Amino acid sequence: MADDGMLLNFEIGDAPLVSQVKFKGGRWRDRVKANKSAKAASQGGPEPAAKPRAPYDPNRPTKRPRGNDDGNDHRPAKAPRTSDIPWVPTHAMKTGLVSSSLFTSIPTVVTKFDEEAPAEPAEPAKPSNAPLSEEAENFHTLGLARRVAHHLATKLEMKAPTAIQKNTIPVLIKDDSDAFLQAETGSGKTLAYLLPIVHRIMELSMNEDGTPKKDAKVHRNSGLFAIILAPTRELCKQISAVLEKVLRCAPWLVCTTVIGGESKHSEKARLRKGVNILVATPGRLTDHLDNTKVLDVGTVRWLVLDEGDRMMEMGFEDDIKAIVGKIRADKLATKNSEGLVLDGVLPKRRVTVLCSATMKMNVQKLGEISLEDAVHITASKSEMEKDAAENSGSTESAFTAPAQLKQSCIIVPAKLRLVTLIALLKSTFARKGSVMKAIIFISCADSVDFHYEVLKDTVTVEPPPPAQEGDAPAKKPDVHIETTVAPAAYITSPANTRVMLHKLHGSLAQPVRSATLKAFSGCKDPAVLITTDISSRGLDVPAVDLVIEYDPAFAVPDHVHRIGRTARAGRSGKAVLFLLPGPEEGYTSILPSSATITPQLYESILQKGFATNVNLPASSQTNNAETESNKRETWATRAEALQLHFEQRLLAPAPGFEDAEEGPKGHKGKFSKTGGKNRQPVKKDNPLLDAGRQAFRSHIRAYATHVREERVYFDMTQLHLGHMAKAFGLREAPGGIGSGISRRTHKFTPATNGQKGGGASASGAAKPSSGSKSKFDDDEFGQVDEDAAKRMKAKMKMLSMNSASEFNLGTSTPGIGITTLSNSLNRQSRQQVSLVTTPDLL
Repeated sequence: MADDGMLLNFEIGDAPLVSQVKFKGGRWRDRVKANKSAKAASQGGPEPAAKPRAPYDPNRPTKRPRGNDDGNDHRPAKAPRTSDIPWVPTHAMKTGLVSSSLFTSIPTVVTKFDEEAPAEPAEPAKPSNAPLSEEAENFHTLGLARRVAHHLATKLEMKAPTAIQKNTIPVLIKDDSDAFLQAETGSGKTLAYLLPIVHRIMELSMNEDGTPKKDAKVHRNSGLFAIILAPTRELCKQISAVLEKVLRCAPWLVCTTVIGGESKHSEKARLRKGVNILVATPGRLTDHLDNTKVLDVGTVRWLVLDEGDRMMEMGFEDDIKAIVGKIRADKLATKNSEGLVLDGVLPKRRVTVLCSATMKMNVQKLGEISLEDAVHITASKSEMEKDAAENSGSTESAFTAPAQLKQSCIIVPAKLRLVTLIALLKSTFARKGSVMKAIIFISCADSVDFHYEVLKDTVTVEPPPPAQEGDAPAKKPDVHIETTVAPAAYITSPANTRVMLHKLHGSLAQPVRSATLKAFSGCKDPAVLITTDISSRGLDVPAVDLVIEYDPAFAVPDHVHRIGRTARAGRSGKAVLFLLPGPEEGYTSILPSSATITPQLYESILQKGFATNVNLPASSQTNNAETESNKRETWATRAEALQLHFEQRLLAPAPGFEDAEEGPKGHKGKFSKTGGKNRQPVKKDNPLLDAGRQAFRSHIRAYATHVREERVYFDMTQLHLGHMAKAFGLREAPGGIGSGISRRTHKFTPATNGQKGGGASASGAAKPSSGSKSKFDDDEFGQVDEDAAKRMKAKMKMLSMNSASEFNLGTSTPGIGITTLSNSLNRQSRQQVSLVTTPDLL
């Protein structure tokens, strides 16, 4: 028997080829029902019907009562619960909104608080960075001109130098060698190198007795004598402000700054007029050296690298090489353009000075700037040591925190971080005048933005009344701080009814950063600054009494600089470090050995902070002020209520979408197709919810960037993402942690109110377009991408048209093929959309 052709039939089983769709989000019962429906549809059968409930029978016997045969129960009564933490909060049962408890599934704390708690010292520690005694030392005896010393004592109220100033000023005045300048934070390193530079420049126009020379007068066009580099714009502005105060005793000398974010045109104009001392960031100075011909560095005698190690770490290594190379490429001028002789007064060679609190004494690593016979100057050494490069090796000088700084760490579970932070701030500002300013360090800018939005008060400031005739003109508010300064909620108290909240990070525009820092420094009310590591280096803000490291630093040197924002110039201060239970508790063992860190458990902070009611934001007073949440008697129930309040804030509808049936006023966007005439507008996520999700993703990514030596303490595998999500007010951890920028920011924005479409909204959530279906973030709900499903359907249809006649893919069951598979995928996609659009989830 012969065949004219050949028939191939591939048998792959009795079941059709159906893609498995995983349902996420929604209620548990809805997911189970959807899974059963999808399974029945894939098998070609009807959907399973719900199991009918048996009718109620009043004669049905009840359970047999416990006890003896006489019906009396003689067992002792159940012992009352000793803990004051209920399993389900009463306010949650009344409102029907139940969230996971904050005080369950908490990791075990390893630290033994009773054994490791240090004894209180008999007397307070003597400040280690305070000015010395006036009888022992003064600025004039260090070699400074009498005019400068008198100006410091009368105008700046500085009568005695600090230890680092005492050891540095004589060396930089008499010696022309390079120097490593190392001292603890807040000890006056800036003046230690500024005063000798100003003194030696002033000597060009002054006699030995301090009287000005008649035939030689230095002015702004006499030449550029010193360049000071700093890693951040804020530090440059601060150095310039200190230098301007010192130069008031020599008004013929001029200083200026060239930093990123400012107008290059105005910077060139200032350089063209003339400058004697220049403060700059490395990137902008490199740009001016390449493009600004008026910038002449032939007379430069000093190059100061403030926070030099930080500039190398931030990637300015190539810029520093270029700057040093271009400065040394020009021949050192012995006279300026006016014929003034510079040798004999100024150094005969170019002097390089490195300054930092954690400077590594590895000269080979810093060989790019060609140091020669560097003098190592510290606050504790009275005799200077010249360390040659071959003898320096890779040793790192030890650092000690100021002796008067009180350090402590709080062991806080991940899910309790947010309420513990609020409790700490609330107890901090419970007394008037105890703490005026506090700084909170957070790992990333997204997290700074989220915590600022969460903690700020939403009260609307009424415009001032119109000015009457004869009144002084009202001061206009600064438009640069409209989005970075606001009154705080939750942390106020009867003693401090007004606490100002500030935020600062590198993603803000330079005018905004400068205005925010100025507002925080000059704030007369108690103030809190939420910031990244941009504020950890060199900033000297007066009256900072508390530093909170909400996220641990990425390296120990960064931790040292963070806590150095307080306890400056002999003042007292406190530093608090937040750590998670587990491996992070060992992080304190690698901190400077001289620091005494007192461990604390979160319970003591919560008990102290939530001893009284929490002041909710103004917009929440009507809904929450008189609820049971503010009438709780225990700190635990107040913490539970506050956490639930944050979750409700994030899950609230976006502004303008409160009425789901009528839609927002003037809304012309996309409406859902279901419901016929009763169509509802597509709901939009709360911007605060989007900010919380993005802050969570950025925080987890930042957590993985700790230096290699410290990753044993910050182990990603030990991090509970679900518990950490509650610290951002989220009920579950969002996806997309490793996907970089969220896809939501790249979605199309329709043209509304005369604006062009194609961009993202201000909140980061794209508006639904009028020609496409509503889409939710697949990172949050696991939703099938409808565009991808359409493309897959078209590809499968083409495949079925070209090859279905040759190959029978599937079983011999009629009606089961590629078309049935496509319909099944589409049906499951529609079912999943109906799950995530349930009103309970929005």
